[in-house]
Parts: sequence; C-alpha cells; structure tokens
Amino acid sequence: MTVPSVTLNNGMRLPQLGLGVWQVPPEEVAEAVSAAVDAGYRSIDTAASYGNEKEVGEALRRSGLNRGDVFITTKLANPDHGYDTTLRAFDASLRRLGVEAVDLYLIHWPLPDQDRYVSTWKALERIYAEGRARAIGVSNFHVPQLERIMEEGGIIPMVNQVELHPMLAQKELRRFHAAHGIVTEAWSPLGHGRLLDHPTVVDIAQETGRTPAQVLLRWNVRLGNMVIPKSVTPARIRANFEIFDFELSDGQTERLDALNSGTRFGPDPEEFRG
Repeated sequence: MTVPSVTLNNGMRLPQLGLGVWQVPPEEVAEAVSAAVDAGYRSIDTAASYGNEKEVGEALRRSGLNRGDVFITTKLANPDHGYDTTLRAFDASLRRLGVEAVDLYLIHWPLPDQDRYVSTWKALERIYAEGRARAIGVSNFHVPQLERIMEEGGIIPMVNQVELHPMLAQKELRRFHAAHGIVTEAWSPLGHGRLLDHPTVVDIAQETGRTPAQVLLRWNVRLGNMVIPKSVTPARIRANFEIFDFELSDGQTERLDALNSGTRFGPDPEEFRG
C-alpha cells in the first residue's frame, strides 16, 4: 500500500502517515519500529524527551532501509530552550540517533511563560540553513506564537504538530496553517484511545467494516493532515497503516465533525510548563 505524501512549504515531501513512539519504553522500541517498517511505514516520530532516540536510530539501522528512504522527526526537550542550548541539544539528538541530519526538527512545546521560543526558533533556522535538519517546525503552538516567530524570525514553520482528533478539530489553527503554508500534523489522533469506544466512531466503523482506530485516522487524513498514531502492538501497527484503501462518506465525516467540543486529552499548551 502506498502512503500519500504531504508537501511542505520548502518543497520537501513527507509521508502522511508515520509511527509515533511517545511513551514507548526504550526496550520496546526495536520491535515497534521493526513492525512498522515491515508494514510499510517510512516515517518515525520521536523526541529527546521520549528517551528513546538512541533505540530508534539503532532499530532503523537494523531495518536494512537506506537512510534516504526513511523520514526521522525528533523534537527539542523543554529544558533546552534558548539559542545556544538548542544547538547543543540538537547535536546530542543527532548523536543518539546516529545520523548526520534529521528530516524534521520541532520545538516540542512553546513554554510561553519562559518566553524563549523566539530565540529557540532562530537556532532551528540556523540548523536548517546548515542542512542538518531538512525541515523545521513547531509543536503545540497557537496562532499568536506562530505569528510572533514568523514576524521575528526569517522562516515560516513548515509543520505544527498538535493534538487533533474529532473532539479537538483545531479549526481556527488549521485555517491559519492553510493560509501560511504550514502543514498540520496530528498527535493523539485517537484521543488517547478514549474515542475508540465512542458510539459515533463505533457505528461508522461497523458501517465501513473497519476498526474505530482506522476510522479516526482516515478522518484526519481526509482533512489533509499528517498523522502519527502510536502503538507497540504489531497487529495494531499494521491495521493503522491500512487506511488508504477506503473512504469516509460526506455524511460519515459530518457526523465525526459534529463531535468537536474543544476537548483536550493532553496538556493545554498555554498552561503546560514542561
């Protein structure tokens, strides 16, 4: 099965579906990445704060894939905000991953109370200019924070990775992204698993002959978002990959859209302190 790609505002193309490894213990990463590669995934999303960058890099090297055939995303840990500390932290991530460059590097959280995300962004711009990150972006940024780094920096973020599922559709943020060529990437697309037994999701899964997880992922893909479901179970990793051979009807999509209530299952970026 071929995974569609999403084109970033620098012309780079990334697979629309990837494997997220948040909360995957280092000792379980190898099996998860191996199952993903075998299923056809070619994009892996990790972060310094996940504590498993080293194991992700080792698993990808053992996979037999050429470095150019797999897309690696990692993120800056919250304590490392600031220009110089960001540069050092990025070097450390490269060492742990065992690569010379990553495909996408993100500021993990804006931490607005610290007010250092602009200097941090300028460090990412330098990393990008040096070719050590093929694309740069942010995670969990709201519109005012995006506007500020766009005004004070020199590069528009290529990606904003945010919590996004039918109960938190992020419509205003997605409109802003679309207007400025920023790709929306969804984390927690299954709502921390809490949407898997929602009656509307279950009904649509029965109508389509698919799993609730596949319905939720397909909804995100239909919006044009990149999406990074997390799993350590090989069968679920494979099932999450098998979402490109069916469509949701307009009516089914509207029923999922109607679930939007602004409900977060993860932290609010305005309040999160790291």
